[in-house]
Amino acid sequence: MSITTSQQIARYYEQFSTVDVTFTKEVIKATLLYPKQVFMKCLGFQWPCIVYASSMIGAKLVVNRQGNFSETVRKANNVIQLRFSFLRPDKADPLTFFVGAKITGYSPYGPEKPDLTFLTLQYTQRPPDGLIEILGELLEANVNSQKRKEERVTITADSLRKIGIKSKESTVLIQGIPRRGIIRDLSFSGAKVVIFGIAQFIVNREAILKLELEEPEELMAIPGKVVRFEPVEGRNDIAAFAIQFVEDQVPMKYKLRINNYLKTFRVKAADISDE
Repeated sequence: MSITTSQQIARYYEQFSTVDVTFTKEVIKATLLYPKQVFMKCLGFQWPCIVYASSMIGAKLVVNRQGNFSETVRKANNVIQLRFSFLRPDKADPLTFFVGAKITGYSPYGPEKPDLTFLTLQYTQRPPDGLIEILGELLEANVNSQKRKEERVTITADSLRKIGIKSKESTVLIQGIPRRGIIRDLSFSGAKVVIFGIAQFIVNREAILKLELEEPEELMAIPGKVVRFEPVEGRNDIAAFAIQFVEDQVPMKYKLRINNYLKTFRVKAADISDE
Protein backbone atom coordinates (compact mmCIF):
# COMPACT_ATOMS: atom_id res chain seq x y z
CA MET A 1 0.00 0.00 0.00
CA SER A 2 1.03 3.60 -0.51
CA ILE A 3 1.53 6.00 2.39
CA THR A 4 -1.95 7.20 3.28
CA THR A 5 -2.65 10.23 5.46
CA SER A 6 -5.40 10.58 8.05
CA GLN A 7 -7.11 13.07 5.71
CA GLN A 8 -7.17 10.48 2.93
CA ILE A 9 -8.54 7.86 5.33
CA ALA A 10 -11.33 10.26 6.30
CA ARG A 11 -12.03 11.00 2.64
CA TYR A 12 -12.20 7.29 1.77
CA TYR A 13 -14.70 6.72 4.59
CA GLU A 14 -16.85 9.68 3.58
CA GLN A 15 -16.84 8.77 -0.12
CA PHE A 16 -16.99 4.97 -0.08
CA SER A 17 -18.29 3.81 3.33
CA THR A 18 -21.42 2.12 1.96
CA VAL A 19 -19.87 0.60 -1.18
CA ASP A 20 -19.38 -3.18 -1.09
CA VAL A 21 -16.16 -4.78 -2.34
CA THR A 22 -16.72 -8.37 -3.45
CA PHE A 23 -13.71 -10.54 -2.64
CA THR A 24 -13.22 -12.33 -5.93
CA LYS A 25 -9.98 -14.21 -6.56
CA GLU A 26 -8.58 -11.13 -8.29
CA VAL A 27 -9.51 -8.82 -5.40
CA ILE A 28 -8.01 -11.26 -2.89
CA LYS A 29 -4.74 -11.18 -4.87
CA ALA A 30 -4.80 -7.40 -5.19
CA THR A 31 -5.51 -6.74 -1.50
CA LEU A 32 -3.36 -9.67 -0.29
CA LEU A 33 -6.19 -10.92 1.91
CA TYR A 34 -4.94 -13.97 3.86
CA PRO A 35 -8.05 -16.22 3.97
CA LYS A 36 -6.47 -18.86 6.21
CA GLN A 37 -6.21 -16.31 9.02
CA VAL A 38 -9.71 -14.85 8.65
CA PHE A 39 -12.28 -16.02 11.20
CA MET A 40 -15.35 -15.05 13.20
CA LYS A 41 -15.11 -14.90 17.00
CA CYS A 42 -17.85 -14.99 19.61
CA LEU A 43 -17.72 -15.62 23.41
CA GLY A 44 -14.26 -17.12 23.19
CA PHE A 45 -15.10 -19.47 20.29
CA GLN A 46 -13.96 -18.94 16.71
CA TRP A 47 -15.06 -20.26 13.32
CA PRO A 48 -13.28 -20.08 9.96
CA CYS A 49 -15.25 -18.03 7.49
CA ILE A 50 -15.13 -16.71 3.95
CA VAL A 51 -15.49 -12.96 3.49
CA TYR A 52 -17.78 -12.76 0.47
CA ALA A 53 -17.93 -8.96 0.51
CA SER A 54 -17.21 -6.01 2.78
CA SER A 55 -17.87 -2.32 2.91
CA MET A 56 -16.69 0.07 5.62
CA ILE A 57 -19.97 -0.37 7.52
CA GLY A 58 -20.68 -4.08 7.14
CA ALA A 59 -19.85 -7.41 5.54
CA LYS A 60 -21.25 -10.62 4.11
CA LEU A 61 -19.74 -13.93 5.24
CA VAL A 62 -20.06 -17.61 4.51
CA VAL A 63 -19.87 -19.65 7.72
CA ASN A 64 -20.34 -23.31 8.69
CA ARG A 65 -23.05 -23.39 11.39
CA GLN A 66 -22.27 -26.87 12.68
CA GLY A 67 -21.57 -27.51 16.36
CA ASN A 68 -22.28 -24.82 18.94
CA PHE A 69 -22.39 -21.93 16.49
CA SER A 70 -26.11 -21.09 16.69
CA GLU A 71 -26.37 -21.36 20.48
CA THR A 72 -23.21 -19.31 21.07
CA VAL A 73 -24.31 -16.52 18.76
CA ARG A 74 -27.79 -16.49 20.34
CA LYS A 75 -26.28 -16.10 23.82
CA ALA A 76 -24.20 -13.17 22.55
CA ASN A 77 -27.30 -11.50 21.07
CA ASN A 78 -25.72 -11.82 17.59
CA VAL A 79 -22.74 -9.65 18.57
CA ILE A 80 -19.48 -11.03 17.14
CA GLN A 81 -16.00 -9.99 16.03
CA LEU A 82 -14.65 -10.47 12.51
CA ARG A 83 -10.89 -10.96 12.21
CA PHE A 84 -9.25 -9.75 9.01
CA SER A 85 -5.71 -10.65 7.94
CA PHE A 86 -3.72 -9.18 5.04
CA LEU A 87 -0.23 -10.16 3.92
CA ARG A 88 2.40 -7.41 3.66
CA PRO A 89 5.21 -7.89 1.10
CA ASP A 90 7.64 -5.78 3.10
CA LYS A 91 6.99 -7.41 6.49
CA ALA A 92 7.15 -10.94 7.88
CA ASP A 93 3.90 -10.68 9.82
CA PRO A 94 0.49 -10.01 8.26
CA LEU A 95 -1.66 -7.01 9.12
CA THR A 96 -4.45 -8.31 11.38
CA PHE A 97 -7.30 -6.63 13.23
CA PHE A 98 -10.75 -7.31 14.64
CA VAL A 99 -13.91 -5.48 13.62
CA GLY A 100 -16.85 -5.51 16.01
CA ALA A 101 -20.13 -6.40 14.32
CA LYS A 102 -23.68 -7.62 14.80
CA ILE A 103 -25.33 -10.28 12.67
CA THR A 104 -28.41 -8.74 11.04
CA GLY A 105 -29.39 -11.49 8.63
CA TYR A 106 -29.08 -15.17 7.77
CA SER A 107 -29.73 -16.86 4.43
CA PRO A 108 -29.00 -20.40 3.17
CA TYR A 109 -25.91 -20.91 1.05
CA GLY A 110 -27.60 -23.51 -1.11
CA PRO A 111 -29.18 -26.98 -0.96
CA GLU A 112 -25.94 -28.68 -1.97
CA LYS A 113 -24.22 -27.46 1.24
CA PRO A 114 -26.91 -27.16 3.93
CA ASP A 115 -24.43 -26.50 6.76
CA LEU A 116 -23.15 -23.31 5.12
CA THR A 117 -24.91 -20.01 5.71
CA PHE A 118 -24.60 -16.46 4.42
CA LEU A 119 -24.39 -13.96 7.27
CA THR A 120 -25.01 -10.24 6.86
CA LEU A 121 -23.07 -8.13 9.35
CA GLN A 122 -23.36 -4.52 10.41
CA TYR A 123 -20.20 -3.12 11.98
CA THR A 124 -20.89 -1.72 15.43
CA GLN A 125 -18.26 0.99 15.08
CA ARG A 126 -16.04 2.53 12.44
CA PRO A 127 -13.54 -0.15 11.36
CA PRO A 128 -9.75 0.21 11.82
CA ASP A 129 -7.94 2.55 9.43
CA GLY A 130 -6.24 -0.48 7.85
CA LEU A 131 -9.52 -1.79 6.42
CA ILE A 132 -10.65 1.68 5.32
CA GLU A 133 -7.34 2.20 3.51
CA ILE A 134 -7.39 -1.19 1.74
CA LEU A 135 -11.00 -0.88 0.57
CA GLY A 136 -10.66 2.84 -0.17
CA GLU A 137 -7.60 2.44 -2.39
CA LEU A 138 -9.32 -0.34 -4.32
CA LEU A 139 -12.52 1.64 -4.87
CA GLU A 140 -10.63 4.83 -5.72
CA ALA A 141 -8.56 2.95 -8.33
CA ASN A 142 -11.76 1.64 -9.95
CA VAL A 143 -13.27 5.12 -10.08
CA ASN A 144 -10.12 6.72 -11.47
CA SER A 145 -9.65 3.96 -14.05
CA GLN A 146 -12.75 5.49 -15.67
CA LYS A 147 -12.35 9.19 -14.82
CA ARG A 148 -8.64 9.36 -15.67
CA LYS A 149 -8.34 6.46 -18.10
CA GLU A 150 -6.38 8.46 -20.71
CA GLU A 151 -3.94 10.13 -18.29
CA ARG A 152 -0.50 8.85 -19.26
CA VAL A 153 2.53 8.04 -17.16
CA THR A 154 5.78 8.63 -19.03
CA ILE A 155 8.14 5.78 -18.29
CA THR A 156 11.37 6.89 -16.65
CA ALA A 157 13.65 5.24 -14.10
CA ASP A 158 11.76 7.13 -11.37
CA SER A 159 8.24 6.21 -12.54
CA LEU A 160 9.25 2.56 -13.04
CA ARG A 161 10.51 2.40 -9.46
CA LYS A 162 7.41 4.04 -8.00
CA ILE A 163 4.97 1.88 -9.98
CA GLY A 164 7.02 -1.21 -9.15
CA ILE A 165 7.95 -2.43 -12.64
CA LYS A 166 11.39 -4.02 -13.06
CA SER A 167 12.28 -2.66 -16.48
CA LYS A 168 10.98 -0.63 -19.39
CA GLU A 169 12.02 -3.54 -21.59
CA SER A 170 9.09 -5.86 -22.07
CA THR A 171 7.59 -8.62 -24.19
CA VAL A 172 4.45 -8.13 -26.24
CA LEU A 173 2.62 -11.11 -27.70
CA ILE A 174 1.15 -10.15 -31.08
CA GLN A 175 -1.32 -12.81 -32.18
CA GLY A 176 0.57 -15.13 -29.84
CA ILE A 177 4.01 -14.35 -31.27
CA PRO A 178 6.43 -12.75 -28.76
CA ARG A 179 8.14 -9.50 -29.77
CA ARG A 180 10.62 -7.40 -27.83
CA GLY A 181 9.44 -3.97 -26.81
CA ILE A 182 10.35 -0.86 -24.84
CA ILE A 183 7.55 0.80 -22.87
CA ARG A 184 7.20 4.55 -23.47
CA ASP A 185 4.11 5.25 -21.39
CA LEU A 186 1.29 3.57 -19.47
CA SER A 187 -2.25 4.49 -18.53
CA PHE A 188 -5.28 2.77 -17.03
CA SER A 189 -6.54 2.10 -20.55
CA GLY A 190 -3.43 1.24 -22.52
CA ALA A 191 0.25 1.56 -23.27
CA LYS A 192 2.64 2.87 -25.90
CA VAL A 193 5.41 0.41 -26.69
CA VAL A 194 8.28 0.61 -29.16
CA ILE A 195 8.26 -2.77 -30.92
CA PHE A 196 10.52 -4.31 -33.51
CA GLY A 197 8.35 -5.27 -36.47
CA ILE A 198 6.59 -4.06 -39.60
CA ALA A 199 3.51 -1.94 -38.80
CA GLN A 200 1.20 -3.70 -41.28
CA PHE A 201 1.75 -6.98 -39.43
CA ILE A 202 1.08 -5.49 -35.99
CA VAL A 203 -1.66 -2.83 -36.17
CA ASN A 204 -5.22 -4.13 -35.54
CA ARG A 205 -3.82 -7.34 -34.08
CA GLU A 206 -4.57 -8.77 -30.64
CA ALA A 207 -1.77 -8.10 -28.16
CA ILE A 208 -0.78 -9.11 -24.64
CA LEU A 209 1.58 -6.80 -22.77
CA LYS A 210 3.72 -8.58 -20.18
CA LEU A 211 5.02 -6.59 -17.21
CA GLU A 212 7.53 -7.83 -14.64
CA LEU A 213 6.38 -6.47 -11.30
CA GLU A 214 8.29 -6.01 -8.05
CA GLU A 215 7.12 -6.19 -4.42
CA PRO A 216 5.90 -8.86 -4.80
CA GLU A 217 7.56 -10.26 -7.91
CA GLU A 218 5.01 -11.31 -10.51
CA LEU A 219 4.66 -11.51 -14.27
CA MET A 220 1.47 -9.68 -15.21
CA ALA A 221 -0.20 -10.12 -18.59
CA ILE A 222 -2.66 -7.47 -19.85
CA PRO A 223 -4.66 -8.30 -22.99
CA GLY A 224 -5.48 -5.65 -25.57
CA LYS A 225 -5.32 -4.65 -29.22
CA VAL A 226 -2.81 -2.61 -31.21
CA VAL A 227 -4.83 0.36 -32.49
CA ARG A 228 -2.25 2.65 -34.16
CA PHE A 229 1.43 3.38 -34.60
CA GLU A 230 3.91 6.23 -34.86
CA PRO A 231 6.87 5.69 -37.21
CA VAL A 232 10.44 6.11 -36.01
CA GLU A 233 12.35 8.38 -38.37
CA GLY A 234 14.84 6.54 -40.54
CA ARG A 235 13.61 3.09 -39.49
CA ASN A 236 11.02 0.87 -41.14
CA ASP A 237 11.57 -2.11 -38.85
CA ILE A 238 10.56 -0.38 -35.63
CA ALA A 239 7.70 1.87 -34.49
CA ALA A 240 5.85 3.09 -31.40
CA PHE A 241 2.60 1.13 -31.15
CA ALA A 242 -0.43 2.10 -29.08
CA ILE A 243 -2.06 -0.82 -27.29
CA GLN A 244 -5.61 -0.39 -26.04
CA PHE A 245 -6.33 -2.74 -23.15
CA VAL A 246 -9.47 -4.88 -22.96
CA GLU A 247 -11.22 -2.82 -20.27
CA ASP A 248 -12.79 -5.61 -18.24
CA GLN A 249 -9.58 -7.66 -18.25
CA VAL A 250 -7.20 -5.08 -16.79
CA PRO A 251 -5.89 -6.62 -13.52
CA MET A 252 -6.89 -4.89 -10.31
CA LYS A 253 -3.25 -4.95 -9.19
CA TYR A 254 -2.31 -2.88 -12.23
CA LYS A 255 -5.05 -0.32 -11.56
CA LEU A 256 -3.86 0.05 -7.96
CA ARG A 257 -0.26 0.67 -9.02
CA ILE A 258 -1.18 3.26 -11.65
CA ASN A 259 -3.60 4.99 -9.29
CA ASN A 260 -1.07 5.14 -6.45
CA TYR A 261 1.52 6.66 -8.77
CA LEU A 262 -0.88 9.28 -10.16
CA LYS A 263 -2.06 10.11 -6.65
CA THR A 264 1.52 10.65 -5.46
CA PHE A 265 2.29 12.75 -8.54
CA ARG A 266 -0.78 14.96 -7.94
CA VAL A 267 0.13 15.47 -4.28
CA LYS A 268 3.66 16.57 -5.25
CA ALA A 269 2.30 18.91 -7.93
CA ALA A 270 -0.04 20.48 -5.37
CA ASP A 271 2.82 20.96 -2.91
CA ILE A 272 4.93 22.71 -5.57
CA SER A 273 2.06 25.04 -6.53
CA ASP A 274 1.63 26.04 -2.87
CA GLU A 275 5.26 27.13 -2.53
